[in-house]
Amino acid sequence: MSTPSANTRAQAIELAARHYTSGAFLEILNRRVAQRTESPNPDCVVPLRDYLLLELQPTLQALGFTCRLVDNPQPGKPPLLFAQRIEDPALLTLLSYGHGDVTRGQDELWQAGTGPWQVSVKDGRLYGRGTADNKGQHSINLAALEAVLQARQGRLGFNLKIIFEMSEEVGSPGLEQACRDNAEELAADLFLASDGPRVRHDVPTLFLGSRGVCQFRLTLDTGNGNRHSGNWGGIITNPAIVISHALASLVSPSGQLLADFMRPAPMSEAVATLVRDLPVGGESFDPQLNPAWGEPGLSVGEKLFGCNTLEVVGLSAGSTVKVIGAIPGRAEMVCQLRFVAGTQWQSLADNLRRHLDGHGFEAVQVQVEGGYAATRLDPQHPWVGFVRESVSTSLGEPVTVLPNLGGTIPNHCFADVLGLPTVWLPHSYPSCQQHAPDEHLLESIVEQGLKAAAGLFWDLGEHAASLRGSLG
Repeated sequence: MSTPSANTRAQAIELAARHYTSGAFLEILNRRVAQRTESPNPDCVVPLRDYLLLELQPTLQALGFTCRLVDNPQPGKPPLLFAQRIEDPALLTLLSYGHGDVTRGQDELWQAGTGPWQVSVKDGRLYGRGTADNKGQHSINLAALEAVLQARQGRLGFNLKIIFEMSEEVGSPGLEQACRDNAEELAADLFLASDGPRVRHDVPTLFLGSRGVCQFRLTLDTGNGNRHSGNWGGIITNPAIVISHALASLVSPSGQLLADFMRPAPMSEAVATLVRDLPVGGESFDPQLNPAWGEPGLSVGEKLFGCNTLEVVGLSAGSTVKVIGAIPGRAEMVCQLRFVAGTQWQSLADNLRRHLDGHGFEAVQVQVEGGYAATRLDPQHPWVGFVRESVSTSLGEPVTVLPNLGGTIPNHCFADVLGLPTVWLPHSYPSCQQHAPDEHLLESIVEQGLKAAAGLFWDLGEHAASLRGSLG
């Protein structure tokens, strides 16, 4: 992207890059990772609040933001932080987002020389809980913002608002309602944030939304308790067998969806063109792909980013560790339907009940435990082209655009509730081990992320008026 002040743009990118080479980024990230902001841990109420008030708020205030701590609309859940930097109400306004909470540390499971609560640098990786999800990612963007402010002598050329939450890892309770309740305060023209992974570690990526997710539980309790498999086998119901067959009526042995109400709408050619030939996996640190798994006739990219999938994420009946010769009295599985835009997921509970009843599984109980809507911005939207060109110019290489992330983030709060065009610039990669031991961020992606974000913030200030005009 050409700009009238190319030298100053280059200076902003250099300042951002120097933030890493000087050691400043690692020092800040280490301080943030050291704060045990485990949202699934009920003992972390104080650290979750302190991360907003004592860590992020001073940083944002130093960058010229005014901040407001917002009580979570759901009682007992962590607060949110709203920050805004208004240079001129007439200017274009960008909304951004980040989360400071992390999953449980799993301290005892990390490899030697690393741990969840300090940053360890090893073989080009920055290990620590939250390095990839999401402390490292929002730290990159804040550092890039500081570099642009320095290069522009304290002005951005646009307004910026940011939402930080502390409960994304437990489903973002209250975030959607907070956006509804404060829609006027959060009003903006565009949305940009960083979370989730690139399509691959060496492929700069943008994504425009995410697949949705709906979690449900199938349970069968016979009321018999555990009964000796010799004395009672063959004449009482084994709930594990029934549950297994209930699952088999929904998904094939190769992962193909069998129930029509779970299947996606036909994939548009525009989406198929974006995802058909994407380079998914294939590295030594990636899991082994199964080309025969999932919907037949589709490429790996089409399956991951353009299709629906049903996954079993929890399964219990009896014990495989301390085996006893007994028929279990109860069996249960937890499933997640990952789905693309256009799927009628709100009616999943009713459809599951009708399906199971129709297949003879009336005794199997269904409990839908909630989910997120799927979102997807039109790839032809001018904001997409603007970000893509800016990032490509900063990094000197092509940028891949995904119609949506394969995973799920609370993008519906910004796309649907606030009505914003949403683009995400991820600073991680699929094998970062988020939610697992040995979570890490790649040094190479940090360096690229700082340059990409700085260049984008610079370009937004340089071209805010013309970009706003193109939005209609």
